[in-house]
Amino acid sequence: MERLKVDLCGIEMDNPVIPASGTFGYGYEFAELYDINILGTFSFKGTTKDPRFGNPTPRIAECTSGMINAVGLQNPGVEKVINTELPKLRQCFHKPVMANVSGFSVDDYAYTCALLDKEEQVGWLEVNVSCPNVHGGGMSFGTDPSAAAEVTRAVKAVTIKPVIVKLSPNVTDIVSIAKACEAAGADGISLVNTLLGMRIDLRTRKPVIANTMGGFSGPAIFPVALRMVYQVAHAVQIPVVGMGGVSTAEDVLEMMMAGAKAVEVGAQNLVDPFVCRKIIEQLPEVMDRYGIKELKELSL
Repeated sequence: MERLKVDLCGIEMDNPVIPASGTFGYGYEFAELYDINILGTFSFKGTTKDPRFGNPTPRIAECTSGMINAVGLQNPGVEKVINTELPKLRQCFHKPVMANVSGFSVDDYAYTCALLDKEEQVGWLEVNVSCPNVHGGGMSFGTDPSAAAEVTRAVKAVTIKPVIVKLSPNVTDIVSIAKACEAAGADGISLVNTLLGMRIDLRTRKPVIANTMGGFSGPAIFPVALRMVYQVAHAVQIPVVGMGGVSTAEDVLEMMMAGAKAVEVGAQNLVDPFVCRKIIEQLPEVMDRYGIKELKELSL
């Protein structure tokens, strides 16, 4: 539908709805439930240079209006993703996919991105400098403007596809980090990743997850995410992808009114695996309700 189309870093998408990394696997799992080609695209599971088992269990727990997770970037490593996961995805998804990349050093990021950049099906590289659930990497790069910029420059030096840097909300000044990434050559910014949180089991008197703390996501963080998207979108000249607590078509429109060019849906995929399809189907009716002829007008 023409009125739902958006442009993200020079690539036209049928709609702005993107399942977020870590909530949609490598895509083909959800293709067993519905035709995932209805999506604008999706961001596949966070991929690192080497295979990772992730954190010890338990590593996911429900909490009020959201969830806490400390999965720890479990993935088979970039070579297996290229040789096994992407060929499976190619059978069921016929659009450019967003490759989510994490690392534990600047060289890790550059190595992994350079390999994925060569894959025809990869449209964008979403460089995650914001994961709160690993030690020695992830969020440690995203809380300092100079470190985030260093990763950005290294990735841009070995890639030709759009690089979108994914930022953490666990900072005091999100704008300075976004602007540092922009100055280092980022083609876009995505935000926010999860907030850092924890819960304690009153019966055991111990944290509910083995990692003690984890990423808090779900509807409860939407106002925080929206505020940060607004701040960054009004401070940089590159596209912003908004996420954080998005669960309805109305949330998508609100994110776009705050300045997002596209919108990722995360934790809600784990509550309702059909939520992204529902949001896309409901968008035209909700747009009519608020007098929006086409989504591109929200980006003007």
